[in-house]
Amino acid sequence: MIGLENLHRLLNRLIWDGQVNAAPRWKAACLRSARICYAVIRDLANGQLTLRATSLVYTTLLALVPLLAVSFSVLKGFGVQNQVEPFLLNFLKPLGDKGLELTGRIIGFVGNMKVKVLGYVGLGLLMYTVTSMIHKMEGAFNYIWHVRQSRPFTQRFSGYLSVILIGPVLVFSALGVTASLMTTGMVKKLVAMEPFGGFLIAVTKLLPYLLTIIAFAITYLLVPNTRVRLDAALIGALVSGVLWETTGWAFASFVVKSTQYTAIYSGFAIVITFMIWLYLSWLILLVGASVAFYYQQPEILRTDAREVRLANRQVERLALLIMQLIGWNYYHELPPWTLAGLAKRLQVPWEVLGPVAEALERYGLLTRTAAEPPAYLPARPLDATEVIEVLRAVRQDQRDPLLVNGGIPGEGAVEDLVQEVDEAMVATLRGQTLKELALAMPTPSGGEKVS
Repeated sequence: MIGLENLHRLLNRLIWDGQVNAAPRWKAACLRSARICYAVIRDLANGQLTLRATSLVYTTLLALVPLLAVSFSVLKGFGVQNQVEPFLLNFLKPLGDKGLELTGRIIGFVGNMKVKVLGYVGLGLLMYTVTSMIHKMEGAFNYIWHVRQSRPFTQRFSGYLSVILIGPVLVFSALGVTASLMTTGMVKKLVAMEPFGGFLIAVTKLLPYLLTIIAFAITYLLVPNTRVRLDAALIGALVSGVLWETTGWAFASFVVKSTQYTAIYSGFAIVITFMIWLYLSWLILLVGASVAFYYQQPEILRTDAREVRLANRQVERLALLIMQLIGWNYYHELPPWTLAGLAKRLQVPWEVLGPVAEALERYGLLTRTAAEPPAYLPARPLDATEVIEVLRAVRQDQRDPLLVNGGIPGEGAVEDLVQEVDEAMVATLRGQTLKELALAMPTPSGGEKVS
């Protein structure tokens, strides 16, 4: 009998030993899919996706009624407010009869909420509750996409306001138009004709799946604070859409067969099942985002870049390579490097490369352009900057302030030895400039246009 450790070793060999580029197309697609599945399961086992899904459930419980109240007020002005209840019914369909009851209660809460009674403070708290859910959702997506910088406050505020005010109008208007088209006389005549009738019935049955996939794809494109390719967003949306519909069917069967929970939890059973379904929905959404990320960034499939810890020598080597590439493009008037371009050129995950570039920027050796995504340019004249400054930049950035301020106890012989090493390095590199390092490349790097 094969042990778990041997089975894990066998799976690793089958998944990672094959060369994707040299394999036939069908085998390459299978290898990529297997590697993405492995990486997503690794992320789930790590616990961060489940933790963030749980956090989003709590935020959703607080923000659901205020969000629907704001959406209902906006939709009322466009005359499509009647689409809110069918939308909730469809979302809560896996809860069975409990979903119908819960929809009625939520609509009742929304109907009882009067903005005039709330006042300015209440209205402000209502808007804060709504925007906090979107902010937390953006934070979860940024974590998946390894983005450490959030959007500026002004951009975040305008974006959230657009989602809250315009998003529901577009979604519910599309649902209303679709429902109206299916009841027109022309469509009814086409349904009565074959083969158009069978085709339209099939399209009608597939329409909820298609709308779900489109909604997921738009979310993956807009929410992360980075550029997401359309093909990656569609792949992630396809996976999450199929998972969501399949999980909904399985959860509906679970609710039907779990009558004992109603006897145990009584009136709380509906709340518990609702929270479980919310958790599963958020988890599926995050899993789809993880699939989209790994599809777009296959170079970090093997190792989670957050867990990578470079040795000091590797950090110094990366810093020198970054300055060399940026200097070469600068002197040969080629497009400046972006972080993604440098990561692809050096075959290093940009999650690992980013802190090194930031250390050089903080030290004043690099500056970023205002383009999107930003590119890197020299912040000082390279012909007047010595190579030793690059090493000082990354060494200084790695110092822990507590250790620097508190000091590390040392012995005289050790201190003398460390000082001799530093002096030898300075003497070896004295007079060598970054311009000389940049122009020492034997062949042009060719610039880059990858973002």
